[in-house]
This record gives sequence, structure tokens and C-alpha cells, in this order.
Amino acid sequence: MKEYAPAKINLFLDVIRKREDGYHDLGTVFQTIDAGDTVEATLREDGELHLTYNEPQNYPLESDLVFKAAKALKEYANCVLGADIHLTKVMPLGAGLGGGSADAAATLRLLNRLWNLNLPFETLESIGARLGADVPFLVRGGTAFAEGIGERLTFVEPLDLPEGAALLIATPLDSVPTKDAYAGVPKSGPDRWERYKAAWDSQVQVCLCGEPATETPHHEDLFELVLNPETCFNAFEISVFPTHPLVAEMKQKFIELGADVALMSGSGASVFGIFKTKELAEKAAAAMKPISRYQTVTKFWHR
Repeated sequence: MKEYAPAKINLFLDVIRKREDGYHDLGTVFQTIDAGDTVEATLREDGELHLTYNEPQNYPLESDLVFKAAKALKEYANCVLGADIHLTKVMPLGAGLGGGSADAAATLRLLNRLWNLNLPFETLESIGARLGADVPFLVRGGTAFAEGIGERLTFVEPLDLPEGAALLIATPLDSVPTKDAYAGVPKSGPDRWERYKAAWDSQVQVCLCGEPATETPHHEDLFELVLNPETCFNAFEISVFPTHPLVAEMKQKFIELGADVALMSGSGASVFGIFKTKELAEKAAAAMKPISRYQTVTKFWHR
């Protein structure tokens, strides 16, 4: 069996406050993209879990999120079966695209089928929450508001890009340690996040109340918000750009090369841009090659 592991970007991301437990409350909009790794598995009757890769990984097996996800699901379900799992890794590490979390989420979906557990998404999301803040969203994917540390999810009608538009993802020749990104990030309080949610709700109502009556939030009116540089925001840019100028340079180049909007994803270092045409995105991708370690021209993804 095989399972696709689509990665994610953050269309909006604010850091609201630091909590007493040391974590931070966030307000973000997750969006899965049509780029990701692939997880395959075959059944083992002896209960063992074996994991292999398309290329060697620079971390111990026990810390791999795929292995952790398989072990967590096996323990939760008290399953006596095992699996030979193979991860074909494409997405870069430390890129702010949730690649490892997507692999964990895909593993939960895959082994749920392989072992005939028939657990609902909600249960898989609960198991995934113990593995990482992005995992619960990536179990289901699509478009969702996330709060808390990312575990409080509100799924909304999945977004599609405007007709003809394309998404460029690029990861610069740099990486941003998550702890460094958090160390200098300002805590905004709830106001910006609440205003953004209210603006989103307002645009959704415009979409749903428009003519003809069958229109949905896929309507381009919603992209007046998503593609507005004034509202397309990531608080981590404030802490990351001064110490990682290549990330800031990449975002600026996206804009100069015709992106309607460009933004760093997560805590970095990847940058995404939405372009009116695939041709514009591909030209920008070619220009990014000298300063990037990963790039793809793609689109939003949902089930």
C-alpha cells in the first residue's frame, strides 16, 4: 500500500502569547500543497516495525516521526501486526513545510488501512497530536484555522487557487532552527488574529451570498484577503529576516518577479509565492535556483 504525504504552508501566522508551560499560542491558517513525500508499507505478521528510506537520513530511527507514528498507532490499537515501511523523501528538512509531520500523518492513514483498524480521522488526529503540533491538521489536510499550539483545528471549505494561478515553493540555501525563530518573535496578542478571522468570515459570506447561489468560498473574492500583502502575514519574518538575510532576499525576489503575494512559511526557511500564471511561476523558479535547495511549482491540495 502507498500513501501520499502532502506538505503545508501557512497563509497567515501570528504568535499571540507565550504560555506558562513554555509553549506559544498561535493563530494560523494551514493549507496543504500538492508537494510531498510518499510512504509505502507491506504487512508483517510478526508484529515488527521496520523502516527504510530512499536515501540515508541523518537522524536515529527512534526519532523518526514515521517510526514514532507507527509505534503510537500500534500501541493505541493494541495491534499484533507489524509493517515494513519505506519512506521516499522528497521534501527538505527544516523548511517550515511540515514535511516530517506530513510523513507521520500519512503513516497513520496508511497503517490504519493496512491493519484494517478503521479508526476515524478524529482518532488519528488525537494520536498525531502527541507527535507534533502540525500532525493533526496533516492527517486530514485541506484548509484549516489552527489555534493553541496548532492542535485546535477548525476546518473550512478547502481553497483552490484562482483559475490559471500557480504556487511556487522555494527553500533557500539556509535553515532556521525553530528555537531561534521563537526566541526573537514578538507576541502580538489576539487582536490581529481576531481581525483576520473576522475578515475571512466576511469574505466567505460574500462568496456564499453572491450570484449564482451555488458559489462557494472557492470564489476569487476570498483571495482579496489571501492575496492582500497587508493581511498576508507571518510574525516569524520579524525574528528570522534580520539573522537570515537569504530568506528575506528570496521573498523580495518573488515580489520583483511578479508574485501577487509572497510569504515565509512556518518558522522558515521556505518562501511561497502565488503567481497569476504557471509561466510566471516557472520563470521565477528558474531565477531562484542559484539560492535554493528545493523548489517546486505546484498548487493547493485537498481531498
